[in-house]
Amino acid sequence: MFTAIAVKICIFAVCELLMKKFDEYIEVQGARAHNLKNIDVSIPREKLVVITGLSGSGKSSLAFDTIYAEGQRRYIETFSAYARQFLGGLERPDVDKIDGLSPVIAIEQKTTSKSPRSTVGTITEIYDFLRLLYARASDAYSYETGERMVSYSDEQIKELIIQDFKGERINILAPVIRSRKGHYRELFEQISKQGFLKVRVDGEILDLERGMKVDRYKTHDIEIVIDRLQVGEGDDLEKRLMESINTAMYHGEDVMMVLGHGKEEARFFSRSLMCPTSGVSYPNPEPNTFSFNSPKGMCPHCKGLGTVHEVNLNKIIPNDKISIRNGGIAPIGEYKKNWMFKQLELIAERFNFKLSDAVKDVPKEAMEMILHGGNEKFDVVSKAMGITRSFKIEFEGVINFITNQYEEGGTASIKRWAKDFMDKNDCPECNGTRLRKESLYFKVNGKNIAELAHMDVTELAHWFEVLPKELSTKQFKIAEEILKEIKARISFLLDVGLDYLSLNRSSKSLSGGEAQRIRLATQIGSQLVGVLYILDEPSIGLHQRDNERLINSLASLRDIGNSVLVVEHDKDMILEADYVIDIGPKAGKHGGEIISQGTPDEIMKHRTLTADYLSGEREITVPKERRKGNGHELTLTGCTGNNLKNVSVTFPLGKMIGVTGVSGSGKSTLINETLYPILNAHFFNGVKKPKPYKKIKGLEHIDKVIDINQSPIGRTPRSNPATYTGVFGEIRSLFAKTPEAMIRGYKPGRFSFNVAGGRCETCKGGGLRVIEMNFLPDVYVECETCQGKRFNRETLEIRYKGKSISDVLEMTINEAVEFFENIPKIYQKVKTIKDVGLGYITLGQQSTTLSGGEAQRIKLATELSKRDTGNTFYILDEPTTGLHFEDIRILMDVLNSLVEKGNTVLIIEHNLDVIKMVDYIIDVGYEGGKGGGQIIAKGTPEEVAEHKKSYTAKFLKKELE
Repeated sequence: MFTAIAVKICIFAVCELLMKKFDEYIEVQGARAHNLKNIDVSIPREKLVVITGLSGSGKSSLAFDTIYAEGQRRYIETFSAYARQFLGGLERPDVDKIDGLSPVIAIEQKTTSKSPRSTVGTITEIYDFLRLLYARASDAYSYETGERMVSYSDEQIKELIIQDFKGERINILAPVIRSRKGHYRELFEQISKQGFLKVRVDGEILDLERGMKVDRYKTHDIEIVIDRLQVGEGDDLEKRLMESINTAMYHGEDVMMVLGHGKEEARFFSRSLMCPTSGVSYPNPEPNTFSFNSPKGMCPHCKGLGTVHEVNLNKIIPNDKISIRNGGIAPIGEYKKNWMFKQLELIAERFNFKLSDAVKDVPKEAMEMILHGGNEKFDVVSKAMGITRSFKIEFEGVINFITNQYEEGGTASIKRWAKDFMDKNDCPECNGTRLRKESLYFKVNGKNIAELAHMDVTELAHWFEVLPKELSTKQFKIAEEILKEIKARISFLLDVGLDYLSLNRSSKSLSGGEAQRIRLATQIGSQLVGVLYILDEPSIGLHQRDNERLINSLASLRDIGNSVLVVEHDKDMILEADYVIDIGPKAGKHGGEIISQGTPDEIMKHRTLTADYLSGEREITVPKERRKGNGHELTLTGCTGNNLKNVSVTFPLGKMIGVTGVSGSGKSTLINETLYPILNAHFFNGVKKPKPYKKIKGLEHIDKVIDINQSPIGRTPRSNPATYTGVFGEIRSLFAKTPEAMIRGYKPGRFSFNVAGGRCETCKGGGLRVIEMNFLPDVYVECETCQGKRFNRETLEIRYKGKSISDVLEMTINEAVEFFENIPKIYQKVKTIKDVGLGYITLGQQSTTLSGGEAQRIKLATELSKRDTGNTFYILDEPTTGLHFEDIRILMDVLNSLVEKGNTVLIIEHNLDVIKMVDYIIDVGYEGGKGGGQIIAKGTPEEVAEHKKSYTAKFLKKELE
């Protein structure tokens, strides 16, 4: 008995210890996702934990592909069997066991909606509270007269009529037609059948007559005369007046008019909001009145998008010296025997010109018909035969055709074709506000909702700070709770360093880091407790000045009872963490192990790459002297796009240039949206319109521009580094030259997974099958026929040095460098990929699994493998994204080699390890948003570091010391 009790006590004690352990740690055992080598790790709960290590070492595999994937799977398992049938089954991640796991929320860089209807305001829900504020506490004004709108109850209308028209004879009218054309015979007959005897037409009271009508080509105002009475006193009058008011409101759709005897101007009354002078009325406001996603609030012209696509005549006629026959009208192309050119030949005959004439010589009337269309019959008399022939032109017009194809074209390719001849402009009806006219005339403290959405967050915070003093007592009582919610959410955006954004900023235009910090601010606002948050490099795109605020935001998430797990390389973030997990020792197959873990102080005692850089044992050294360049300059003047304040800037050529400044200061506007489109249009006829500028000088000193950004190298699993860099074409040719392939008659196409013949036809060469998840993103599962190899059995039988084409695609770049060292064309390209620090990825790795930084370096490698001219202008936007300190050192070696050959490399960057290595800095500021847009410092890093007001200078000076 005593033994049994002792066993029970032991079991209870063990269970209690286990429960306590699970309360304190998330226990991961046997994680093997991707390159993880069966690792075990204990992650402390309710702490700020940073996972760091070299790029490709396995950080994301642990955080997202193991911990988050298991959390997501467990969440879906809580659904009913009925709901799960629509979601499909999520496979368990390759891990033995995970204990102590809380509900998981992943805040990644790729999860922001790309819908044109999604804005910063809608993502953060601030705009939803603004809509509620305007629906409950705004004042309405007339768009006709600017007067404040009024609305009355029927009782109030009766009292006003008795008070203002006492002793007068009045007509009570119900407006039924307002400023519209038509003969209205049926309307008059309908009014007569309802028992009314008189109507007021265009200010004149008339007796209703049988068959009565008015001039159909003029605009008319028509009101029914409901009653005519003398305003006096007594119950009978009040009763009659109320009945007449009810009848007038019924026929006038909640609007009525009172016309004094012998007067021309009638007075309007409405149950809804109404202008007392013009009679313009609005429906009573509700939240949807201010939503650009609802028919009640959206601008009817642009459907709430704020922009419209309009045909650009310069794209239709790029060169008016070319004839129509030779392709002078670009959408039509060169002469073909089709219906379009038959109509053009008729137009040419009608207006007496030839299709071989230059477009500029075509008569104006003919060009009008060609562009805008028309229907016309005309006769042609044959002088030789004396015969008259009749012809009919029925031409839609090139502009109308393009517009119709864009709006109603069935396929995406047709829409893309039409879009090539159009420009995206602000909607002329709503001026980009997205809302219908009436919605913009509801105001709080003199501002409409679109004006608030246009303010940056800092300005908006100040406006709401002073607003309570400007509201009436009644308005403040209504709005008090709404204002608390709005202020709280605005403060969260300020805390994560997004003070420069405006609420109407489209989510499509946000960088990965900005999108992630917006979601972080939203999660802080939700005040959830007991959740595991997993973030992927939230410091991306953030200036050192704002890093502290971001770290404090993550700490506040932790302090309310959440666990925060961050994949990060930022030095400040690592040092401020409660616990650090370092994965390595190298990348790819040589990584996937926990090489050190503990507090930041404990981590620095280990001899790892991360520890060495944190402790200062290793560092990216500052160059002993800065390059002098080639003496030439590129000068851009008068830039005024977005927040740029008439900026003029000189770029010295033959140097490495760093463009710095706080987030939102105008760096991307200056470089990506002004300089690059100008250079791209000059060298490659790019069609993207640059932001406004005056002039550019020095183009003759460079011969091409290359923009290496972080957009994906492909959007489907079929795209991979081998196909993007072009090396796969060489590999396929190599396989086609093997003896066995030549005997079988296989050509290079046989080894393509995009061409029928050699590929697996079950998955069409994808290696994966797509399972549509309905409510969630599509899931890809391995093809059961080829087991992910992409090719059929016959193709896989062809071997080069013992490897099939599928084996080659599975090789890491490091392995491929050794394997193809005797094939120069292949070796050169794969060696370049290795040189930019991507030796750990595989040749056939799906582009959808590559980070933004990895995609950018593949693009860089592709450009490096080409012959450079020594006069190329390279533009890179934050190339250090996702890079460890050691990876940054490797990348800078590559970029330095480009500059050594005479090229110019321009880098938009916040990372001080990069900034201190450039030859010339252009610092943009002072603040973000409206407080930015100026060049505040320029020169060598040493010169800029001495600037007193630059935020970059403050941090750079410490780094150089």
